[in-house]
Amino acid sequence: MFASRLNVSCRFYVERILAALCCCLAVSVTQATGAEFRGVVLDADSEMPVAARIYVRDSDGDWLFVETAASDGSAFPYSEQWVPMPDSTEKHTTVSAHPFRIELPAGTYTIRIERGKEYLPLSCAITMTDQPQHVDFRLQRFVNAAERGWYSGETHVHRRLQELPNVMMAEDLNVAFPVAFWTVRSDRPPDLEPSPLRRQGPSPFGARQDAGRNPVFVDRQHVIFPRNTEYEIFSIGDHRHVLGAVFILNHQSVFRQLVPPVRNLAEQAHREGALLDLDKHSWPWSMMLVPVANVDLFELSNNSVWRTNFGFNRVSDSIPDWMKVEYESPGVLTEWGWLQYGFECWYALLNCGFRLSPSAGTASGVHPVPLGYSRVYVQTGSSFDYEKWLTGLKAGHSFVTNGPMLFATINKEHPGTAHPFSEDGGELPIHVEVVSQFSASLVEILQNGRVVASIVPQSTVDATGASRTVIDESIAVRTSGWIAVRVIENQPDGRKRFAHSAPWYVSVQNRPMRPRREQVEYFLQLMDTEIIRNKDILPAESLAEIEQARDVYQSLLDESEP
Repeated sequence: MFASRLNVSCRFYVERILAALCCCLAVSVTQATGAEFRGVVLDADSEMPVAARIYVRDSDGDWLFVETAASDGSAFPYSEQWVPMPDSTEKHTTVSAHPFRIELPAGTYTIRIERGKEYLPLSCAITMTDQPQHVDFRLQRFVNAAERGWYSGETHVHRRLQELPNVMMAEDLNVAFPVAFWTVRSDRPPDLEPSPLRRQGPSPFGARQDAGRNPVFVDRQHVIFPRNTEYEIFSIGDHRHVLGAVFILNHQSVFRQLVPPVRNLAEQAHREGALLDLDKHSWPWSMMLVPVANVDLFELSNNSVWRTNFGFNRVSDSIPDWMKVEYESPGVLTEWGWLQYGFECWYALLNCGFRLSPSAGTASGVHPVPLGYSRVYVQTGSSFDYEKWLTGLKAGHSFVTNGPMLFATINKEHPGTAHPFSEDGGELPIHVEVVSQFSASLVEILQNGRVVASIVPQSTVDATGASRTVIDESIAVRTSGWIAVRVIENQPDGRKRFAHSAPWYVSVQNRPMRPRREQVEYFLQLMDTEIIRNKDILPAESLAEIEQARDVYQSLLDESEP
């Protein structure tokens, strides 16, 4: 029995002025040696235990890890630092929906609890003495995306299979595609143990054993697609030579092909119903892969976007001025500049006619970021269906977020739908609802990559403490192309979070979409650079794929607008 058992009811505040607090309460007594601290995370409305991510820090700033206090519970500590820079370490524990515990010396500690994107974070201070303590932490859900038919997932996962049931529930993530097979060399096929960066440990599927192609259900709304492959080519044979990465998601057979070339691999993947996911737009071969491999997905928020400080702020190639990205200093991007760079590449590809639906990934498992920190929500209708989720992901019935929740329709249709017009064009009504921990700073409507409406919203705070924004607009359609909605959220610490819808496609008779000349010229420049860089390294068949991509962009240049 505990000498004292304290229930703490925490007040929730919107984190719009102070960056870290949605509630705060100190628990203290007056002795001085230390004892066991126990807690349980509850849904504030249902009072039922929920899984969550827990941060514990002492007064010296050191991170501590909790463990499960239940025989049938689980807890997985996570500690990653990718680059040696201040505040770029992610240290937390994901706990199942059971009580947790930790032995704490006397002193003051901060505890922060988070759960995915639909709950307000909870921050509290505790003071430990020689008396054991127990706290019920109540997390407030501020939106229920599933009740609206939206279910979350991420496509770049490096967590071990045995961790995923715990971590997915703690992050409230419905779908995960863990990388099972990986290769980093052109002369080695993907393997089950691809890198020392991958945290090793016992597997429920056995050592070096493929988990198979069938979905693994955590419960009826949470599913793992276990057979996924990453080709991340850093070497051509023994020669260090970076090409980049691409993911094959949910393939049926085990791929043993070598890459490059990529065409045959991509064709087999598509025959098996798999999806090709472009990892990062900045890899040397990324813009070649899109036309040659018929890539399905574009990671609009990728593994360079962290909860901790932004680390990957330098890019090797010059970014064209027309992208108007944000720099910290010459040659050094801000985090928002990095995201802008990705947005502009995606917009340009869409304008070239490539129907790339947005995805999101974190590389949680090797990067300092929680699983699902960036995620894609897919509309499946009244209930979760994993096949509909996959179909919706490919079709773009989706939005990507690393913070705000974005529910938008055009003509009462979700993203990914098509809207035809006669040669005169017409008007389309757009309805936007944003629900978030912070107030949305800007809502933008884009047409063929250009902002055609920029709205500073008037938000209200609801009973949960969340911010809500509702906007109704009408957009004129005069030419074929696409429309999307982008939300920008300025945080109190100066960083920006975002949500971005997939496109709605519009077609106007006799008025085809034309890419902008500057966009196509940029892709041609990239291909010319790659042909020169690879001509004495890649075999003829692989080099020919870059030349083929160049030919595609050259044909688009002839059709481009000034």
